[in-house]
Amino acid sequence: MRLPRFFAKKRGDRRTGAEVWGSIGDALFHSILLAAGLVFAAMLLTGSAVPEWRINHHFLEARATVVGKGLARRAVSGSTESTWQPCIRLQYPTTTGPEEAWAVRGDPAANRSAAAKPLAAISLGSELVCWYDPQAPGVVVLERGYNWWMWALTLLLPGALIAFGGSGVARAFAAWGKSEERQAALGNRPLPTGRKPGLEDCPGVPSCEDLVNSPGTILAFRLPIESGESWTLLGFGLFALLWNAVLVVLAVNAGFDLLGGRIDWLLLAILVPFLAVGVAGIVVFIRALILATAVGTTQVEISDHPLLPGGRYEVLLGQGGAGVFTSLEMAVELEEQATFRQGTDTRTERVVVWRTSLNSWQDVQLAPGTRFEGRGEFQVPATAMHSFNSEHNSLTWRVVIRGRPAHWPTFIRSFPVLIYPAAPRLGPSDQEATP
Repeated sequence: MRLPRFFAKKRGDRRTGAEVWGSIGDALFHSILLAAGLVFAAMLLTGSAVPEWRINHHFLEARATVVGKGLARRAVSGSTESTWQPCIRLQYPTTTGPEEAWAVRGDPAANRSAAAKPLAAISLGSELVCWYDPQAPGVVVLERGYNWWMWALTLLLPGALIAFGGSGVARAFAAWGKSEERQAALGNRPLPTGRKPGLEDCPGVPSCEDLVNSPGTILAFRLPIESGESWTLLGFGLFALLWNAVLVVLAVNAGFDLLGGRIDWLLLAILVPFLAVGVAGIVVFIRALILATAVGTTQVEISDHPLLPGGRYEVLLGQGGAGVFTSLEMAVELEEQATFRQGTDTRTERVVVWRTSLNSWQDVQLAPGTRFEGRGEFQVPATAMHSFNSEHNSLTWRVVIRGRPAHWPTFIRSFPVLIYPAAPRLGPSDQEATP
């Protein structure tokens, strides 16, 4: 079996490559999120939720006699200080006979006198209600109830990671080895079904409905942007938020353990890589946010839509942002995409087969709150191939904006347009038959 390549070939504007590694990367990313959610959920369930549930549902009630009281001293790791935990020694009947054990009363305190205050009101020989574990009668508690914020964390944070990671893994495996057209045919994404009147015999021509539902402010239509910057920014933000929320909860648990004089080396070992990934996630998100806000929004309007071969159309560029753009270019490109199988791999080849520049600008200065507007004209070649979309092949026309801001990386934003087939010319016999 041939292994997939790490890098796609590129010859000029021609790119080829298997999407296997992209699917592997997507599946691996979501698998990490899924695993983190499962591990975090398991830690919360086994460490807090399940013991709390057992105390409230399985522990048996008993009347206990106070036979002793005192303070348990716990050293704080890495410090000379200690914490003090109020404790009461109870004698109580169980299903297996009398039992005697210590139970904590109240929260630990750093001051010994403060920790002893809850014990002052309890006298030896008095009776208290307690609950003991029928499976281990030596385990007894004096209070029952639920720590609701811990339950909320158990349900929300790990649940979000599991849902987000699990859906991504399922989507990656569902799309494994399938082209975009094949996914559409299987129902993952519906193929366009709308038709312009007179194009019933052109099943490969996409619908124009979603491209003409936004009127422009100057020209007739505003084109939708095709770039995935917004979704990428949202993904980085969600990942950084969820991951660091998990990190905070783990750090809080580790802090409580240290205050209680316990060191959970496994938890500390998990915290180190979690901290590195959390910091990296924040850095990547902030960088993407700065890039998106520094460059500004890009809007493209067109005088008519859909386009026809031989027609001439006006295009308007509106570029927001602040600072200096070293260069801005507006062009029209035709990209051909073919999906085919090579052995056991599904490969996709893309090549820009035609391109024309509509206009370009140099050293564009933008002030905050303003936008640059530039125009260009575009004449569709009379012999141009119309837009086409099928299971294995597609022809996509788009307006492409290339910008180079000063001190920032170059950005490319594309706006799809549709070119419909030219109206068929009528022959003499057809003209006679036309009423």
